[in-house]
Amino acid sequence: MTDPVRFPPKLAPLFRPARHKSLWGGRDAGRSWGASRALLVQGAAKPLRILCSREVQNTIADSVHRLLCDQIELLWLSSFYTPYDASISGRNGTEFIYTGLRNLDANKIKSYEGVDISWTEEAENLTKRSYNILEPTIRKPGSEIWSTWNAQMDSDFIYRHYVVDPPDDAAVIHMTWRDNPWASSVLQSGRERMRLTDFEEYENIWEGKARSVVAGAIYAKEMRALIEGRRARPMPYDPTLPVHTIWDLGWNDAMVILFVQRIVSAVMVIGYLEASGKTYADCVAEFNTLPYVWGTDYLPHDGAQTRPDTGKSPKELLQKLGRKKVVIIPQLDVEHGIKAVRMMLPRLYIDNSTFENTTWEFDGGARLLECLKRYKRAIPKATGEPGGPVHDEYSHGADAVRGLATIVDQIRNDDRKTAQSVAPYFPHDSAVGL
Repeated sequence: MTDPVRFPPKLAPLFRPARHKSLWGGRDAGRSWGASRALLVQGAAKPLRILCSREVQNTIADSVHRLLCDQIELLWLSSFYTPYDASISGRNGTEFIYTGLRNLDANKIKSYEGVDISWTEEAENLTKRSYNILEPTIRKPGSEIWSTWNAQMDSDFIYRHYVVDPPDDAAVIHMTWRDNPWASSVLQSGRERMRLTDFEEYENIWEGKARSVVAGAIYAKEMRALIEGRRARPMPYDPTLPVHTIWDLGWNDAMVILFVQRIVSAVMVIGYLEASGKTYADCVAEFNTLPYVWGTDYLPHDGAQTRPDTGKSPKELLQKLGRKKVVIIPQLDVEHGIKAVRMMLPRLYIDNSTFENTTWEFDGGARLLECLKRYKRAIPKATGEPGGPVHDEYSHGADAVRGLATIVDQIRNDDRKTAQSVAPYFPHDSAVGL
């Protein structure tokens, strides 16, 4: 009789001690299958408390419960493990429990402090916030943190944490279908067809190569050119030039502000701020802490509309708060705005650094890069045809850039107040076409 407990050779580290065990790569590599088997085998050998999580888990159907139950049958362990509606128990006291991480806070997660192994499936969706709650909670001596995931974006938290700069005590295993001796023969023809017809998609899905831009991104080509052309880089404030702000307005939603300088034809985004739930007074007070010489504040068309709660328009509120030059951006339909952005992107430079001041977290532009890399169209399942842009957490930054593209050629530095004898700063190796 053949031993049913089989593992791809690359998964041998699952049976050696390590604080972090992260399995990542492309499809049909056997990672989730192998992790679930390894946990069931180890749980049968000694009592373990195993927490199985995902970033979002609204019901038990969203968990790995079904996968574990199937593996129990395949491993002939039905006499040892008893599945319940929302857990699995072993005869020796081993227990599998489930949770979604997004809704956890420090109080809710305290009950998991006795966990021996935490396993996060589909960890490509794991946020830094969730990880920062989970990791210090798994504190039992000898405890381990496992994750299995398909590579998506090279800027995803999980990719940066385990691939770009992995912890010293981590076993990080890259796997593709080639590493799975039991890879599905049914998928072979589709995999080969994708390799021949859409190699970029093939490399991500099957070879586990992380993308620099999300699949279907509206500005995919332009953002690749921006990144490859080293136009995402630290962009220090030039004290000889004014800083202009471009706003995308919102309330109880993301209000976004771009901080922009213009050097001849080059457009430099030196800062980015998401001001959710902040008032205009809050924003202006924050501006006053920055060492900038200010130019013009550009508001979208609704910045001229009177707000029912104040009886004034955002433009009037900013002027009352001491902002001397406030201009309304002409309304442009979304598709024409997208075309304007495409025309501007070849001369756009974005600071890719982050920094914090005393009250708010400012982003030098790294967040804006994510917004542009992930800004995509909705594709209804019924038609499969791309529609309008998706309105999500990334669309606000993209909307602000659309506003910038609408008025970019109106930005002037005539109101500069600093000494003109100082040459504008520009990286010596930059390839800006001025």
